[in-house]
Amino acid sequence: MVAVSAKNKLLEERHGDELERRGIVYAVDYVANSGGTIYDTDRLRKGGFQPERALAKVREIYGRTHEVFGGQDRRAHRRQAARLSTYTYLEAIRDGLADALRSDERVFLLGEDIGHYGGAFGVTAGLLEEFGADRVLDTPIAEEGFVGAAIGAAWQGERPVVELQFADFASCPFDMIVTVAAKTHWRSGIAVPIVIRAPNGGGVRGGPFHASSPEGWFVGVPGLKVVCPGTIEDAYGLLRSAIEDDDPVMFFEHKGLYRRLKGSKPPEETRTPIGRARIVRRGSAATVITYGAGVELALGLGLEHDIEVLDLRTLWPFDRDAVLESVGRTSRALVLQESARSSGVAGHVVALLASEGFELLDAPPAVLAPPDTPVPFAPELEDAYLPSAHTLAAAIEDLLGY
Repeated sequence: MVAVSAKNKLLEERHGDELERRGIVYAVDYVANSGGTIYDTDRLRKGGFQPERALAKVREIYGRTHEVFGGQDRRAHRRQAARLSTYTYLEAIRDGLADALRSDERVFLLGEDIGHYGGAFGVTAGLLEEFGADRVLDTPIAEEGFVGAAIGAAWQGERPVVELQFADFASCPFDMIVTVAAKTHWRSGIAVPIVIRAPNGGGVRGGPFHASSPEGWFVGVPGLKVVCPGTIEDAYGLLRSAIEDDDPVMFFEHKGLYRRLKGSKPPEETRTPIGRARIVRRGSAATVITYGAGVELALGLGLEHDIEVLDLRTLWPFDRDAVLESVGRTSRALVLQESARSSGVAGHVVALLASEGFELLDAPPAVLAPPDTPVPFAPELEDAYLPSAHTLAAAIEDLLGY
């Protein structure tokens, strides 16, 4: 069978058993909810692909909450999922969007498949039905075009929120973001209140084109604000603050946290201040400076290490005072990020410590980050590429032993 889109009506009409009977399954990258291409399994078997194993993995992930490829209404699946699990990072983002739409008529959403399909990851599911097609706009696959249109709307006083299906695709509207959105206020005094949501991060088997962490492309760009929440409260609070901000904000949301991170629903009045870091765990032996999925990873360190965890939350402009204050107490620092080692915020943090915090340090500042390569597709290679509990613990031991 020729490859077809996941949005094809086949996926809405056929159940998993029927697809399996016909020899069709989701490709491995869709297993982690990050793709959606159907392939001829006979052809894939020749390349070593195991469709039965992939389908079993799909059922493992989705079996408790909804039928694998069920023909039932997608919203019914999500209502069932909500009953079976606690509140998620994804739901916090969806509620942040919905509450912003309800509270300010200038807010509207646009992006590929965010309306009828509910977004590539289901973040915007149900919003079209509540707010209508004038405020939840499906766009063509033309990132430069619809980001440019959103910037124009922001010039006219609207507050658009753009969804890029994957953060990797931020390269397509890069010129619009860094040349137009970031510089307009400096050049003309016009506010550009636009938010660009970008699902980033690996661990989803998305390969080099759907699993990178390109936030480093935008860190350091004058006129931009860059945020990356690592908790449910901040997923909601940072999004609300970003939408209400008069400057362009890049909002990186780690897709690996969408359904993995669970907790309580934040109150509607929750706002996370942009530019302010937060200590999520106190310690005295060293400071782990991180953000996004790194927060969960750092909090997994055993308490015997007595490590302080500082969640930057905002990557640009980052909270320099909070970094210096924390390292002033612990005298050791490790920057943990999922961006490649030569990219991201780590270089800016280390430069700050070298120039303004040198006398605070009892050891050279350390960085734990992936190597300077694209994200591998092979699961074993991706696991080795990403920071892990093992590599973080080893890096901490090296830092403490200096």
